[in-house]
Amino acid sequence: MKVILTEHIENLGNKGDVVNVKRGYARNYLIPREYALYGTPANMKRLGAIQDELKAAEEKKLAELKNLAEKIASIKLTFVRKVDEQGSMFGSVSENDIVAALKEQGVEIGRAAVQMEHHIKELGDHTVQLRLHKEIPASISFTVAAEAE
Repeated sequence: MKVILTEHIENLGNKGDVVNVKRGYARNYLIPREYALYGTPANMKRLGAIQDELKAAEEKKLAELKNLAEKIASIKLTFVRKVDEQGSMFGSVSENDIVAALKEQGVEIGRAAVQMEHHIKELGDHTVQLRLHKEIPASISFTVAAEAE
């Protein structure tokens, strides 16, 4: 079944592409979530207009995400954690901590956007990459400090 993608879907295609998918995948997943339109003759005639609309929406979204990336780069976070006598942390800084701290600063991102290999368990300055969009690199710098006794 032919469908016109309205969103980029990994391993399937980009916005505006016409792809062949199984009928159940289109009917049960792509169409209800508005990731695709049926490839009807009417939609195929409108394909150019649909692609233009999608391109305009993508450019608007990219501009908003660039502004968000600049705002994130200017934010400096500090996390305070308990440490023992040797300076080892009892807890760690995870993706959820970063998302919650950014939310307090007025920046809403998803947990999946934070690219961490493992939780931070050392004191000091750290930088973590964020994946807002495949074309927009962003990173957040933060400090992990010991709790005052």
